[in-house]
Amino acid sequence: MSGTDYETDFYGWTLEQARLLREGRLSELDLGNVAEEIESMGRGEQQQLVNRLTVLLAHLLKWQYQPELRGRSWRLTIVEQRRRLIRHMNKNPSLKAEIDEAMIEAYEIAILQAARETLLPETTFPGACPWAFEQAFDEAFWPG
Repeated sequence: MSGTDYETDFYGWTLEQARLLREGRLSELDLGNVAEEIESMGRGEQQQLVNRLTVLLAHLLKWQYQPELRGRSWRLTIVEQRRRLIRHMNKNPSLKAEIDEAMIEAYEIAILQAARETLLPETTFPGACPWAFEQAFDEAFWPG
């Protein structure tokens, strides 16, 4: 077992675990916590997908439901999030299996963001996402 405590000195613990791995001293690893941290890193990648989708979907809703306010900032945010999503998915192709769930989770929050930023009632927006992932992701797609 390692000498640095996971609970009281996380940073020191991470450095020690990395050193033990590099040195091949596998029997000295804090395996339970190493496994938990690796799983946590994966959850972080999935959450980044949801966060980026949320921003993208909220802006697509604003674009569709307030066409008179469309501007450079909204357009560039949509383009930016699409490009960041492409890079994120290319670096994490296994996330493709999580797309449907991520879209549902992201859309629920996107409605709230769009309602807050447009001052439109939440009920203005469809209860389920009106776009498939491929459509929202497509740089040629602009709703409305």
